[in-house]
Amino acid sequence: HVQLVESGGGLVQPGGSLRLSCAASGYTYSSNCMAWFRQAPGKEREGVASISSGGSTYYHDSVKGRFTISQDNAKNTVCLQMNSLKPEDTAMYYCAAARRRGTWFIKELYDYWGQGTQVTVS
Repeated sequence: HVQLVESGGGLVQPGGSLRLSCAASGYTYSSNCMAWFRQAPGKEREGVASISSGGSTYYHDSVKGRFTISQDNAKNTVCLQMNSLKPEDTAMYYCAAARRRGTWFIKELYDYWGQGTQVTVS
């Protein structure tokens, strides 16, 4: 049974920082990618950042230079460091895992999802 559990969300002022973590269990990191998506009320779920099994990273244009995705394979954890947060970053953030390779920001690629963690910038 695969389970993804996010943590680290909260309320922060504009310009502040948060670090999200995603702990994976019952899942191996070989030949796959992990990603963070977000969904604001009334909007589509969008890809924020992704990291491949080889360590390649990809980012939505709106977060480049502010967010950093990283993974610790030994701990089965993926993190998203978010700096210089803006009110428009407010959303529910979801961790996702894919068994296949594909276009990272297409949510249908992902097989497993966490329950989400709320990030509010205000």
